[in-house]
Amino acid sequence: MKRNMKKIASVLLVAMLALCLAACGGGKDSNAGTVEIADAAEILTTVWGAYEEDEMFPVGGGDSENMSMEGPAKFDVSKAEELEALLNFPAASADKIDDAASMMHMMNANTFTAGAYHVADAADMSAVVDAIKDKVMNNHWMCGFPETLIIVQVSDSYVVSAYGNGELIDTFQTKLLAAYEGAAEVVVEESLM
Repeated sequence: MKRNMKKIASVLLVAMLALCLAACGGGKDSNAGTVEIADAAEILTTVWGAYEEDEMFPVGGGDSENMSMEGPAKFDVSKAEELEALLNFPAASADKIDDAASMMHMMNANTFTAGAYHVADAADMSAVVDAIKDKVMNNHWMCGFPETLIIVQVSDSYVVSAYGNGELIDTFQTKLLAAYEGAAEVVVEESLM
């Protein structure tokens, strides 16, 4: 009888130990930090959709041929010069992305501009981030100065840059990180003043 009790106690201890190991990291999720994203426009549309009415401002998106006055929209990546002129995405790095979207304040792009980009080869992510940062930080601004630049990596292959008024950038950053919690990380946050 005593021997059976020891066996039962041993089996229970082993079972409890197995459960503890599984609960404390033994079953780590290999997909943590990744999320399914259809395209760059989805990121900006998701973030804009999270804004409360009192947080919204006049916003449009897209490129010169595919302009939306209703919110974020797809941007043709073959228009490298337009990417640089409108979004401060360096034309020399346009070959590293295969999808883009934009979201800009309709009254003054320097008040708020955001671009979302799909980096075709994840190995180029760091180079793309550095190129965006250099372009924005060294830009010659007209019609007012943006206050803040952020660059956020979303999942493994998307990067979002936004610059403009500090409060608008803070709100955008909060909404972006909440929408892609666990899959988005701020990699650059700089004052432009």
